[in-house]
Amino acid sequence: MQIGPHQIFPPLVLAPMAGTTDLPFRQLCRRWGAGMAVSEMVHSDISLWHTRKSRLRLDQSGELAPRNLQIAGYDPSMMAEAARVAADRGAQIIDINMGCPVKKVTRRLAGSALLSDEPLVGEILSAVVDAVSLPVTLKIRLGLDKEHVNALRIAQIAEQSGIQALTIHGRTRACRFSGAVDYEAIAQVKAQTCLPVIANGDICSAADAKRVLAVTGADGLMIGRGAQGKPWVFAEIAAELGWAKPTEIPQGDARLRLILEHIQAMHSFYGESLGVRTARKHLSWYLQDLSIADQNRQRIMAAETAFDQCQAVELGLSGFYRDTGLAA
Repeated sequence: MQIGPHQIFPPLVLAPMAGTTDLPFRQLCRRWGAGMAVSEMVHSDISLWHTRKSRLRLDQSGELAPRNLQIAGYDPSMMAEAARVAADRGAQIIDINMGCPVKKVTRRLAGSALLSDEPLVGEILSAVVDAVSLPVTLKIRLGLDKEHVNALRIAQIAEQSGIQALTIHGRTRACRFSGAVDYEAIAQVKAQTCLPVIANGDICSAADAKRVLAVTGADGLMIGRGAQGKPWVFAEIAAELGWAKPTEIPQGDARLRLILEHIQAMHSFYGESLGVRTARKHLSWYLQDLSIADQNRQRIMAAETAFDQCQAVELGLSGFYRDTGLAA
């Protein structure tokens, strides 16, 4: 899949997820086969970029190319300026968010709320494309609700505006993250646009990926929640679709080492206190399918220092893998 000068291979993309796709997680998913990883969404008001939260979200230091930064907003000039500043800071692709259904975003008429105003969509896309020499991509949903599905029209506006790739989440804004994903609707857009189309929504396994690719005919796939607690899902998908040789999925001690490396990277990235707190959500995803003793699980989740968190993980998981015969 080609986006501007960037060849995305395998065409598997880590979705932008607020509070999840920070630099350590993006780097981990790239290591496990993602062809591209999109940053957490940042507000287009650059006056807010000095805050600690924004500075962490904007950090792309040491990240593999292409570095893709996602911006959200409703004002064309602010979006254009955000794109220019992001480019100056080293972003190589600018992604525009018109898919987020979360109220704190949509109540500001940003994210998926913009799908109700097609002229404004065109103004924003044109302003951002004209502002930078980088490729600009767009992420959308099918529409506001089932009675107002306009993904094809948005795709046409995107083409006319110079957008270079389109990600479609196969739900409407009203659906949020529940209900069946309409892959046929994505296929209909793909059949009528010249843009590379990336299909998104409920892709959690290699079997899911194979089915979605067959139904949609998409050029690439975007994986979000399916990568939480299993960043190796990209390697599984790439092998299933013939894009890479089969890779041994980490088990036992190998998985323990991966988890420890991940949380230690978060401790380093965020600092100890915030790193420990942020690591808890990832640990909950890593542990959710493991029948670990309640006392060990509680010890892992209650740790307050980096040392205690790592020690609790090592003791809890090494004991679990030893008891289940998975330690090798």
